[in-house]
Amino acid sequence: MTHDHGGAPDLAGAQRAHWQRTYHAHPGMYGEQPSAPARHAARVFAAAGARDVLELGAGHGRDALFLVREGFTVRATDFSPTGLEQLRAAAAEQGLTDRVTTAVHDVREPLPLPDASVDAVFAHMLLCMALSTEEIHALVAEVRRVLRPGGSFVYTVRHTGDAHYGAGTGHGDDIWENGGFAVHFFPRALVDALAEGWHLTEVHPLDEGELPRRLWRITQQTPR
Repeated sequence: MTHDHGGAPDLAGAQRAHWQRTYHAHPGMYGEQPSAPARHAARVFAAAGARDVLELGAGHGRDALFLVREGFTVRATDFSPTGLEQLRAAAAEQGLTDRVTTAVHDVREPLPLPDASVDAVFAHMLLCMALSTEEIHALVAEVRRVLRPGGSFVYTVRHTGDAHYGAGTGHGDDIWENGGFAVHFFPRALVDALAEGWHLTEVHPLDEGELPRRLWRITQQTPR
């Protein structure tokens, strides 16, 4: 089944292929250490009494496997089968296979989970992929659907204060492509719009990697 997602379906398909090639060429490209946002998410989730976590855009699994080691059961999704193959191999090596499941999933489609079925959702740099504003809103609505009441959502995005915003190839809708990677840079108004009907507890600025990339780490909860 095919869907016309609007926005830039050709761009999205090209980005999926680009990530596949990147994971093939650079296995474990982000290393084994968890990201700083994943460490924060683990603290938030533990404080809320969460047990099962959905990670969107898990890649080769450095954060998913960290969350498993922290005691959570994790469902890891990504649109790259190659990244998830690397995640499963690492889980087997670490003896964690029974606490992590994987699924290839394009976040422009509905999440393959029932309503109110997970305690927490984590997404590091996934919402700022080559998604239209409309697709991002639909994705966050899906996150809310699958979260239980009082569930936590921690996500990170690059924002419009980033050095790559307005540079490279523009695709409209605040999407700019640099070095083959297309990013939807978030204005603060989009963060606030996505939090409507949630409890928005934090919008924390942070820098990551070279340039540096400028991110927001957002923490919000569904009402109980």
